[in-house]
Amino acid sequence: MLSELSEWFWQERLWFPEGLGWADLEDRDGRVYAKARDLWVALPIALVFLIIRQIFERAVATPLASLLGLKDTARLKAPHNPTLESYYQNITKNPTQNSIASLCKQTGYSERQVQRWFRRRRNEDRPSLLKKFREASWRFTFYLLAFIAGLAALIDKPWLYDLKEMWQGFPVLTLLPSQYWYYMIELGFYGSLLFSVASDVKRKDFKEQIVHHVATILLISFSWCVNYIRAGTLIMLVHDSSDYFLEVNISTSSVLYTQHNESCEF
Repeated sequence: MLSELSEWFWQERLWFPEGLGWADLEDRDGRVYAKARDLWVALPIALVFLIIRQIFERAVATPLASLLGLKDTARLKAPHNPTLESYYQNITKNPTQNSIASLCKQTGYSERQVQRWFRRRRNEDRPSLLKKFREASWRFTFYLLAFIAGLAALIDKPWLYDLKEMWQGFPVLTLLPSQYWYYMIELGFYGSLLFSVASDVKRKDFKEQIVHHVATILLISFSWCVNYIRAGTLIMLVHDSSDYFLEVNISTSSVLYTQHNESCEF
């Protein structure tokens, strides 16, 4: 069944105009073409990115945060209480007034003690500003370097200035080494984000983040398989040119928030 599905999926009439087929994309005479099997290279690249990220956050982002005055403040922990913890985990993190009254009877706590317990418990789960800063710094560094590398790879290409050149000779377009590595590095990076999303700061748009990463990986992979290489590199360049601005805003916000809190203490 899998072989039949694969044969149907890769049939030439779905991927090529009439008169062309997979044989036209076989490497010959020094010409190299994009192939679906090349995408497996992104997996080890994703693992390398995860390792580099750990080194970067400890050796670069954390000292930088310290220089900017960003501290990982200690938080008061909620005392262990199985009843309240079960309610917090399984029902809601923000109990209503009626629920608080019921929990007071079950635990022997006063209403104020129950409210304080939930407030401290929510603070425990809230990600620290230092963690946000480290993650944003890592993404900022990648997007900035990727934008610079992408611009260097495309600066002498005619399709950067004339969009008609993107489709000149399509779909039989020769693959350049710079295009190959630009694609694999971008794909590996988004793969690493998908692997690490469970341990990263949980945002309100957590589910949307996962959908975004999966969609990005699928779009990059699809454009590779159908040889939309020139269009794909231009799109990735445009995204990288704006993404590092977004990440620097997150980093700056963390620092400004810390400075504001410190000024309020005096």
